[in-house]
Amino acid sequence: MSTKLRLTILSFLQFFIWGSWLITIGAYWFQTKQWSGAQFGAIFSTMGIASIFMPSIMGIIADKYVNAEKLYGVLHILGGAVLCTVPLVTDPGTFFWVILLNMIFYMPTLALSIAVSYSVLKRQGLDVVKDYPPIRVWGTIGFIVAMWTVSLLGFEKSANQFYIAAAAAFALGIYSFTLPACPPPAKDTPSRSLVDVLGLKSFALLRDTKMLTFFLFALLLGAALQLTNAYGDTFLHDFDKVPAYKDTFAVKYPAIIMSISQVSETLFILAIPFFLRRFGIKQVMLFSMIAWVLRFGLLAYGTPDQPGIWLIVLSCIVYGMAFDFFNISGSLFVETQTASSIRASAQGLFMMMTNGFGAVLGSSVSGLVIEHYFTNPADQTKDWHGIWLAFAAYALVIAVLFVVLFKHKHNPQEVPSTEYPEPRLATEV
Repeated sequence: MSTKLRLTILSFLQFFIWGSWLITIGAYWFQTKQWSGAQFGAIFSTMGIASIFMPSIMGIIADKYVNAEKLYGVLHILGGAVLCTVPLVTDPGTFFWVILLNMIFYMPTLALSIAVSYSVLKRQGLDVVKDYPPIRVWGTIGFIVAMWTVSLLGFEKSANQFYIAAAAAFALGIYSFTLPACPPPAKDTPSRSLVDVLGLKSFALLRDTKMLTFFLFALLLGAALQLTNAYGDTFLHDFDKVPAYKDTFAVKYPAIIMSISQVSETLFILAIPFFLRRFGIKQVMLFSMIAWVLRFGLLAYGTPDQPGIWLIVLSCIVYGMAFDFFNISGSLFVETQTASSIRASAQGLFMMMTNGFGAVLGSSVSGLVIEHYFTNPADQTKDWHGIWLAFAAYALVIAVLFVVLFKHKHNPQEVPSTEYPEPRLATEV
C-alpha cells in the first residue's frame, strides 16, 4: 500500500468519526431524550473547552516523549471506549461529562493527524505542500460519508450513531500503530518554558488595538459557527411533527441535506485566492459575516417542501462562504501581521479564540437563549423562525461593528498569489 493511500485512509477515518455524531447529536438529544435546550448548549461547549488546552499538552508529549503515531492511536482507542458508553447515559449532567471526556481524547488528534502525515510524507521525500492537500480533502469526504451513513441507516435519532463512531475510532486507533514511526523530534533538545510551549507569548498581540479587535471578532464568529452545527439537524427533524412535512426527503434524511454545507466548503476554497487578491482580507472577512446573516436568514424561512427546501439548500451553499472566507482569510491576516518568532503561537491564539472560547460562548449562550425565549414551556416546542432570525440579527450586528471598528487597508503585497493557509473543515480545530 502506498504512503499516500495509507495517509488518505487516516484522513478519511479521522473525520468519519466526528461526522458520525457531531451534526446528529442534536436530534438524539432533543428528539429521543427530550432534554432541555439550555443543557444542550453546554454539550457543544465541550469542544471549545478541550481545544483550549489539550492540543498543546498532547503536542508537548509527541514532541518530547512518545511517537506521534502511537499517541494518536492510543487517543483514538480511548475515545472509542468513551463513545461506547454514551448510549448508557440517562441524564444530561452525566452526558456532558462523558462527551467532554471524549473531546479531551479526540480534539488533540486533529493536530496529531497533521503532524503524523507531515512526518511520514517528509520521511518518504514527498512534497508536503503539493501532496498533503489531496490527502486532506478525503477528511471532508469522510465527514460527509459518515453523515450519509448515519442518515441512510436511520440512526440520526438513535444511540447507534455513537457505536458507528466508536467502531471507526477503534479501527483508526489500531491502524495507526501500523504507520511508519514518527519519533519525538525534540527528544534531545532543551526543554522550553511552559509559556513558550503553550504559545502564551502571543497574548502580547492583544496590546495592539487592531489585533485585539480582530481576535474579538474571531471569538464572536467562532460562536456563530457552533449554532448551525448544533441546531441545523434537529431543526429539520422537528418538521416531522407536521403531517404535511413528515414524509419529505429533508425530514427523513436531514443529515444528507446538511452535508451540502461541507460540499460547499470544498468549492468555496477554490475561490478564496481570487477574492483575496481582488478585495483584500477585510472585505473577504466582511463577506463571510454577510454570508452568516444569509445562512441564518434563509433557514428562518426554509421548509422541507417546495419551494422552501431550496432556501435551506441555498443556506447550506452560503455556509461554505461563511466558514471558509473568515477562517482562511483570518489565518492569512495573522500570518501577515505577526512577527515570525511568534507566528505559530499567534495562529494557535486565533484557533483558541474561534474554536475554544468562541465555541464555549456560542454553545452556552445559544442554549440559554433558546430555552428562555424561543421554547414553549408547555410542550417544549421551539420557535425556529424566531431562533434563526435572532441568530441572523446577531451576525448582522457583528458585520456592522466590524466595518466600523476594524481598521485595515488592503495591501496586495500581503496576499500570496498561489499559497494560503491550509483550509480547515467547519468542525475542525
